[in-house]
Amino acid sequence: MDRVLAALRAAAEPTRLRILCLCAKGELTVTELTQILGQSQPRVSRHLKEMCSAGLLERHQEGSWAFFNVAADGAISRLALSLLEQIPENDDALAQDLRRLEAVRALRAEAARAYFRENAEEWDRIRSFHVDDRQVEAALLSLVSGSPDTRLLDIGTGTGRMLQLLSPVVGQAIGVDSSREMLSVARANLAEPDFANCSVRQADMSQLPWPNASFDLVIAHMVLHFTDDPAAAVAEAARVLRPDGRLLIVDFASHDIEELRAKFAHRRLGFRQQEVDIWCSESALSIRSVKALEGDPLTVMIWESRKLPTVDHRPELIGDTVATWARGATL
Repeated sequence: MDRVLAALRAAAEPTRLRILCLCAKGELTVTELTQILGQSQPRVSRHLKEMCSAGLLERHQEGSWAFFNVAADGAISRLALSLLEQIPENDDALAQDLRRLEAVRALRAEAARAYFRENAEEWDRIRSFHVDDRQVEAALLSLVSGSPDTRLLDIGTGTGRMLQLLSPVVGQAIGVDSSREMLSVARANLAEPDFANCSVRQADMSQLPWPNASFDLVIAHMVLHFTDDPAAAVAEAARVLRPDGRLLIVDFASHDIEELRAKFAHRRLGFRQQEVDIWCSESALSIRSVKALEGDPLTVMIWESRKLPTVDHRPELIGDTVATWARGATL
């Protein structure tokens, strides 16, 4: 009861209700909220601090920037959403805030377009090497049978395309990337109401900021070839998967195109099946299916694996656990 009362007190102020409405539309920085609300940064920051302390908002840091959004889980999150339902859509203050929000989003979108104008040639060059993206996306959709309870993590989200693709078939969808520039592009791409269940944040794939067993589905789409230690990245992805949760790895089959390493910072020239088998086995993952989408000259692979219901993650025991579970499990 104390937590509920604290949340109600934190929301019981006009500016805070306006902030709650805006953050329900997507992640916003202090600067953006200041521009929309027409109030000083110290005042907006005080409101945000109170609302975060009460559990109404979540805050995550990206370098010197902090982003705020409505809390995604729990009783206080449900309370926040129920409060928002009571605010009429034709409220004058809210309508003005939403108009200013659209102006902020327009600035984000223009920054994203500028980024791609500067980098379009490189993107198109890489895409010319492999199968059409639409084939890859169709293959992924055929593997994902989500539900409103499914919690998705997209590792190395880039432009946020995987979040856009899968948001209709999952509940909450979160993307992480180490690049602030790419996150800016992703936020612009996810600004539409259809993607209200999506959010992004800056994080290192080798140190994900969530506890064990936090997600039902994890995707690593065209990201492992950029890493120094793909095995560690797979292990970290497996750590945040719930028992029986799934990891989808989309990447290149082994190849010898050195240009991708020299010009586009690829650390690894694709992966062999044996490598992926070992990474999954060492991380208590059982591979369920492997799909090859052949291109010229690159083949895109999709590895689908499932988290084993093991309780002991010591490396010396995982191999035996995998073998035992695989013999008796119905996939």
